Amino acid sequence: MITQHVLRNRQGGELTQDERTVLESAFTETRTHSAGKIVVRAGAAVETSTLLLDGLMTRHVDDRDGRRHLVALHVPGDFVDLHAYVLKALDHDVGALTDVTVGVVPHAALRRIQAGHAHLTRRLWFLTMLDAALHRQWVYRLSSLDALGRVAQFLCETNARLLAIGISDGSSFSLPMTQVDIGEVCSLTNVHVSRVLRELRRQELCTVRSSAVEIHDLQGLAAAGRFQPGYLYLNEATALRASGQPARTL
Repeated sequence: MITQHVLRNRQGGELTQDERTVLESAFTETRTHSAGKIVVRAGAAVETSTLLLDGLMTRHVDDRDGRRHLVALHVPGDFVDLHAYVLKALDHDVGALTDVTVGVVPHAALRRIQAGHAHLTRRLWFLTMLDAALHRQWVYRLSSLDALGRVAQFLCETNARLLAIGISDGSSFSLPMTQVDIGEVCSLTNVHVSRVLRELRRQELCTVRSSAVEIHDLQGLAAAGRFQPGYLYLNEATALRASGQPARTL
């Protein structure tokens, strides 16, 4: 299903079957994009929104000197530009970090959902609020944490998001990002990222090698990054797993 990862393991419950049917019917096509392609250009008029089905996508802003600055990472189940439904043009680029498959929904179809399906509209609104929560956490990460803390929190966050959609088992996942990419997320140089990853390995918290992340001590990694998953609005069981806490028993 195109919508299989949408709102999976989030607070407020998952989509009902009727809501899923309505949303599925709104998509007109799926597309594939190669790694590095700009899918939506900043300033371009848009009349569709994009749901990521497979791969990783980014939002990024280019500096005057042409340097890219990642401001968001998207995983399957994310509407990468749902806010374009209201804005009609974005202030940032949306790009494919890896080869990706996406679903395309026209804004006309979103208007019909808004007019006739109030609860589903609120759930889509929840997705845009979740985006905002992630942005706030990224600002906090860069302003309040040291280099090791930034990388540790980013790895915990990514693990949690992938855990929610079943792509991480809670301790290992694929992360096809270069050290330069991680540096852009954490506002660090490639050399600094390399040093941090060595230190995380030395402390036996995690190992990042060849696009694979192995977490050896999730509670320790979360402590190093001051990671608390509340801003991800996961359901209780997933939030506990994402922070390395034991599940509660009745």
